[in-house]
Amino acid sequence: MQITDKTNLTLFFFSEYHTLSKTPSALALNQTQHCKQLEGLVVSQVQLCRSNLELMQTIIQAAREVIKTCRKTFSDMRWNCSSIELAPNYLLDLERGTRESAFVYALSAAAISHTIARACTTGDLPGCSCGPIPGETPGPGYRWGGCADNLNYGLIMGSKFSDAPMKMKKSGSQANKLMHLHNSEVGRQVLKASLEMKCKCHGVSGSCSIKTCWKGLQELRDIALDLKNKYLSATKVVHRPMGTRKYLVPKDIDIRPVKETELIYLQSSPDFCMKNEKVGSHGTQDREFPSLFYTLCATSLCCHVARCMQVLSCRASSFQYNWSFHCALNVVKVLL
Repeated sequence: MQITDKTNLTLFFFSEYHTLSKTPSALALNQTQHCKQLEGLVVSQVQLCRSNLELMQTIIQAAREVIKTCRKTFSDMRWNCSSIELAPNYLLDLERGTRESAFVYALSAAAISHTIARACTTGDLPGCSCGPIPGETPGPGYRWGGCADNLNYGLIMGSKFSDAPMKMKKSGSQANKLMHLHNSEVGRQVLKASLEMKCKCHGVSGSCSIKTCWKGLQELRDIALDLKNKYLSATKVVHRPMGTRKYLVPKDIDIRPVKETELIYLQSSPDFCMKNEKVGSHGTQDREFPSLFYTLCATSLCCHVARCMQVLSCRASSFQYNWSFHCALNVVKVLL
């Protein structure tokens, strides 16, 4: 197994104590002792690497997919996920327990399980095969067949690898560990919910009299969009004593527990309107944004701080009900 370029695996682990450095170019992972060359692995990850050596290439592929998908998903937002490429030297947007780090943790957990599940289907992993045939009987004209994505194997192996650093006793604050474990599980929940029936038609002259169906996962980009919605509605939490233990509870409405389906964060995000390299903000001035609806243009990309004034110009054009808005945003400081 050959790794042809530098790929950082630390985006799965963010723990300040346990990070993986960038994988060296042309590092061959074909012997168990090569697992030690991947710096930053905790003991349980090294053991997993040694017992499932072929799995590492799939994990590296997942890391690449997270970077690409995160950048694409947030290309129309003030925070555009650019600092994820600086791993392991993260900036404040990902070092702290912000909603941005919540999204990346969730996406990373979903991506590693997604990639492993798909690798089982394509035969790239000798330790697994197609997913199980569903127990329910398909309707008339349908039959189970094909090769289902092995979601169960992906979830088991993915969670073992990505959650290992957070389960170490000496791996940062308890609040951060609880937050990261929670958000990782949210990512896997969204992945599980994306499993759907996919079918292929059979019949004379394309009549589709019989459909062969299997269970397959949605594309990672679709999962990322679902997580983006959760990012936008994420709940700020605090680490508060309840009885003899401490729990993460919503900061403003701590009368209820944290919902299992919501992303959570501990610290408010930096201001991404103005350029600030320390917090991973490229700012919005002179940025070229992709086509998007006017409401998104007018809200998500605009600065809402007291010492800023926005000059937003949008040009709308219609092509057969398809609206395209080209926006240029300039933020001008105003001395109050």
